[in-house]
Amino acid sequence: MWRKYLTFLHSIATSGLGRFGKALAIGSFLLWLVLELLRAVNVLTSALVGLWSYLLLPLLFLVGWLCVYLDWRREKRENGLSTRELLARRLPVEAVETRGIASTAAWMVLFSLVISLLFLGGAATRSMHFMEESQFCGTACHSVMHPEWATYQQSPHAHVTCVECHVGEGLGAELEAKRNGLWQMISVTFNLLERPIPTPVHQLRPARQTCEQCHWPEKFYGERLVNLIRYQRDETSTPLYTSLAMKVDAGGGATSGGIHWHVNSANEVRYASTGDEREEMLWVEARQSDGSFKRYTNRSHSGSTGSNSSYVRVMDCVDCHNRATHIYQEPEAAIDDLIRQDRISRALPFIKREALHAVTRNYPDKAAGLAGVENHLRGFYRHEYPGLGGRMSAELDQAVVEMQAVYARNIHPEMNIEWGSYPNLLGHESHDGCFRCHTGDLVAEDGEQIDDDCTLCHSILAYDSEIPFKFMLGIDEECKEPDYELHKHFREEFLGQP
Repeated sequence: MWRKYLTFLHSIATSGLGRFGKALAIGSFLLWLVLELLRAVNVLTSALVGLWSYLLLPLLFLVGWLCVYLDWRREKRENGLSTRELLARRLPVEAVETRGIASTAAWMVLFSLVISLLFLGGAATRSMHFMEESQFCGTACHSVMHPEWATYQQSPHAHVTCVECHVGEGLGAELEAKRNGLWQMISVTFNLLERPIPTPVHQLRPARQTCEQCHWPEKFYGERLVNLIRYQRDETSTPLYTSLAMKVDAGGGATSGGIHWHVNSANEVRYASTGDEREEMLWVEARQSDGSFKRYTNRSHSGSTGSNSSYVRVMDCVDCHNRATHIYQEPEAAIDDLIRQDRISRALPFIKREALHAVTRNYPDKAAGLAGVENHLRGFYRHEYPGLGGRMSAELDQAVVEMQAVYARNIHPEMNIEWGSYPNLLGHESHDGCFRCHTGDLVAEDGEQIDDDCTLCHSILAYDSEIPFKFMLGIDEECKEPDYELHKHFREEFLGQP
């Protein structure tokens, strides 16, 4: 059987174009089998190899058979032969003779067609699966997506595949994602993309179809204690504590609830923002208990109505959690986290200050930045603390490695990404965040303002204090410490009693 099939393959193309097409088709098919075997045993994991396997090789396979077909037609036309006559000229007589329902040649053609369809179908199926893998999204277009891939791998959602948020479920979502993907391929090929990639991403599926498949507003209740630590820029990098009782309730009524009141299905908040960037509000509307909407208009934009429907959005998870996965840190917050985790030692004098100076200096490119971070840190301690090198060399080495990693993860000159390129709108430490809406500038017709009281979202149990939860301690009425009034106010607010 196989000898007859090899004879058939040898005979179907005898001229230059046909032989080239036959070699291209057979070679691409065999190479695909080899690459699939190597991928199956994890010898090859590169996204580039996947592109070859599932896009390039099937295309070459089709081109190869097209060359064979064109060569076949050319020879038929030039010699005035029918398909049967041409087969009889190239194959043994017994292969062309009909035996039973078809000749041997017909069975060989059918067998080739089945193999081709199985190959192309398998490659197409594997291609769909491959292009849904996070590694493909992050590494196939390395220069463009490398920043997103670097931050994704360090995020809380590092084990959630990209398509679960960026595509969602359903055929409509899949088709829309493929359409967007085609434009992305064109923009990368012809260098049409913006640098940095603009946000927010307007093609994301609604949060109720993505985020809320895992995070349920109905399960947001009670309070969560959070202890934030910020380190000063003094010699010992002294810690200061801000302790908060976060009110994470979703609530159920028009006036009850906490932080997640906005996404409770019983409530609805919608808004219009300038330029559709979701950072400066033109107006905000909140649904009332009778089903009507109350509008709060930004007095500083009194001339803008925001009536353009393309700028109107119903608030959901990503309006606050806009960097839930691709998290670009602020330099000071990144250093504070590393010190808190003891990945950078506070025993290094002025480490907070010098680490901050090292990563925020202007460098011409990525390589210069990584070298500059090391040179700055080592140079400072060599010059200011010459005896420290031998005694704390391990701690200094670790600090250099960690700060280079922070720089590499957050700064990407090739995409014009620097500190602050992608603001995090969760909270209000470095950007307006909550205060985009909770501001005295948003006023209703009856004069009511959107409440901006700090205690809407959290009780403050310590604020830049030398000890955590300071405001829960007793008050020394006679001492009258500098933050006596804050201490008294926030203690009463949290405990509900003087």
